Amino acid sequence: MTSKKILLPNFLKPIVELEYELEKLNSVSNSSLFEIKDQLNLIKLILLQVKKDIFNSLTPLQRLNLVRQSDRPTTLDYISLMLDNCFELHGDRGGTDDPALVVGIGKLCSQTVVFLGHQRGKDTKDNVIRNFGMASPGGYRKALRIMQHANKFQFPILTFIDTPGAWAGIEAERLGQGEAIAVNLKQMFSLSVPIICTITGEGGSGGALGIGVADKILMFQYAVYTVATPEACAAILWKDSKKSLVAAESLKITSSDLKKLGIIDDVIEEPIGGSQADPLLASITLKNKLVDELGSLQKLGKQELKLLRYKKFRKIGAFYEN
Repeated sequence: MTSKKILLPNFLKPIVELEYELEKLNSVSNSSLFEIKDQLNLIKLILLQVKKDIFNSLTPLQRLNLVRQSDRPTTLDYISLMLDNCFELHGDRGGTDDPALVVGIGKLCSQTVVFLGHQRGKDTKDNVIRNFGMASPGGYRKALRIMQHANKFQFPILTFIDTPGAWAGIEAERLGQGEAIAVNLKQMFSLSVPIICTITGEGGSGGALGIGVADKILMFQYAVYTVATPEACAAILWKDSKKSLVAAESLKITSSDLKKLGIIDDVIEEPIGGSQADPLLASITLKNKLVDELGSLQKLGKQELKLLRYKKFRKIGAFYEN
């Protein structure tokens, strides 16, 4: 059995090197030599400090590279760790079942909820099947079907965003990609049940917005949310994809920037090293936040809920010029 090789960004290499040294020392630590134990403890302290320093100073582009890692938890990973009695539903009732966007029903602390989210693959083969998390028109219509089901039976809706964007192929356009996303935007404003959206990894363009209209928008600490990828932005503005670093800084794609701008409501703290370092801890943190937010939203009446959702999005992008 061969191990899966993961291509790491340069900024993670010092961490990997220290972890490798730690493993070597752990393998001989049974000899009980004090000098080895002291060295082991020292490397652990150095590793912890290096991780803190690196992850506290990540640039926007480094964050993007981090959330694109194959070991980053996916929607189905979070669902399996947070929800009980959950099961996935399939099909848009129009002849397609897009694996890049998953939907289903489960229980969040005894509360029945509907979930939907983008689903990336774990390796190249899986990514080809999942189309790298880029949903087709059928995916967004499947999402709309389950949201209408939730509205009918008064189940809260949890959405999870992790996509570089909607599928932009010719076939997607022929099948009505723009129309499918636009209908979702319209319909999500009219739903009378609480909607909570969480950006777990990469939130890109209309592909993210297609399931991103919510009463509360949460975002993981190292996740990104952007109108276009930095690479695409650099190619459009400067005809040079090498300027993606400048584009990433200018786009304000980080959780802290988006919180200041009022685009998102709250930031979910991640374990040191990102959610991939400890998916269980990340899931517990997110679950607790979802339970709290859902409890607050369920105290609101249907009309009040829809009005606040409308006002929330009307404020986005407003600015005052001196």
